[in-house]
Amino acid sequence: CGSPAMPPLISRVALLAGGLAIVAATLFNNRHILIRNIGMSGPHCRFCNSILATTFVDLGASPLANSYLVPDALRQMEPFYPLHAYVCDACCLVQVEAVEAPERIFKDYAYFSSFSKSWLAHARGFAVSARERFNLGADHLVVEVASNDGYLLQYFQEAAIPVLGIEPADNIAAVAREKGIPTVARFMGSALAGELVAEGRQADLLVGINVFAHVPALHDFVAGLAKLLKREGTLCLEFPHLLRLMEQRQFDTIYHEHFSYFSLLTASRVLAHHGLRVFDVEQVPTHGGSLRLFACHQASNREAMPAVAALVAEERSKGLDRTETYKSFSESVWRVKRNLLRFLIDARERNKTVVGYGAPAKGNTLLNFCGIREDLLPYTVDISPHKQNQFLPGTHIPIYPPARIAETKPDYVLILPWNLRDEIIAQMSHIRAWGGQFVVPLPDVEVIP
Repeated sequence: CGSPAMPPLISRVALLAGGLAIVAATLFNNRHILIRNIGMSGPHCRFCNSILATTFVDLGASPLANSYLVPDALRQMEPFYPLHAYVCDACCLVQVEAVEAPERIFKDYAYFSSFSKSWLAHARGFAVSARERFNLGADHLVVEVASNDGYLLQYFQEAAIPVLGIEPADNIAAVAREKGIPTVARFMGSALAGELVAEGRQADLLVGINVFAHVPALHDFVAGLAKLLKREGTLCLEFPHLLRLMEQRQFDTIYHEHFSYFSLLTASRVLAHHGLRVFDVEQVPTHGGSLRLFACHQASNREAMPAVAALVAEERSKGLDRTETYKSFSESVWRVKRNLLRFLIDARERNKTVVGYGAPAKGNTLLNFCGIREDLLPYTVDISPHKQNQFLPGTHIPIYPPARIAETKPDYVLILPWNLRDEIIAQMSHIRAWGGQFVVPLPDVEVIP
């Protein structure tokens, strides 16, 4: 209205700029709609392929739990990934999305099983009982999937039973071979199983301890197990029990390399899909409460033990066959976070020092979720030389040898691998000489004199 007319070029530029501004404003104001529409399909269940819509617990963003940092890496960008656990409304499998390829996570691995004396004792006990129960001898083959550094197979080999390890981490497989444990540095799956069978290598006893949760391609993995197992062979899988995880608020066992979290109900369903049947189950105390399943081919005449039906009944009575049961877990996790932060902040304000013991993957979930850094936990220690003089992912808390604790004499030692609390308390009992106390974060903060 009365303003001079703009030159044609300026006019077109102004109109374009105005149009872009309107589009930008619209995108900004409606970003929640766009985000919702882009992600409408959502992640899918790795077992039944249903859309995952129900949250078990959302732990925010976190780095890969075993991606320890050397000093030079502290100045570089560090990737964080969503750590969001869902429960499938169709089959009740609890799971996280696969945010990284298995090769990125497992091919150079920081965890060596043989550094824990209590874990070696657990492995030895299993080897003895399995040899006796299944009458294993020199004409049988024991195969372990995710055999790590040979911590278990060595006890079968000592009894002159042929063994074979399957371990995808090249650095760990090399250590096992140095011990004389024949080890294939490959990921377990249908293709590898086919190759081994073609070579005449099938398992009389096929073992997978703490590997079932680590598998993103669940169907290919279990199909491989079924193929590698002899017709009358025994499959043994051991893994943390989802029911105990929920009851004890063990949310720190959720991290990116643990893709699935099993109950007996869900594990049995997955195995049955590939022609395998659970005929016995034991509940063992490791990792805060684990299941040890024994399975066979469906056609086997092995009789199901009463323990299977009893545990199925317990899980159903606790509601593990209903997704509604899983929805309350998040609040219990937030309560653990508040209690731990309250303890650490109070200790800090009283001029008390709290340091960590251990650099386990579960500890990295706990510390990153709670936002704990050096102001509240100045350092941690670890017995493994493969972790010492590095830094925890995300929090950048330094890792020292255990001798550091005697040098600095802290008031409290926070046990991050709480599943090894008894072993660590016995190992570090000398902290009581200066009045030091132990702290366990889960299921509630507990101070142990």
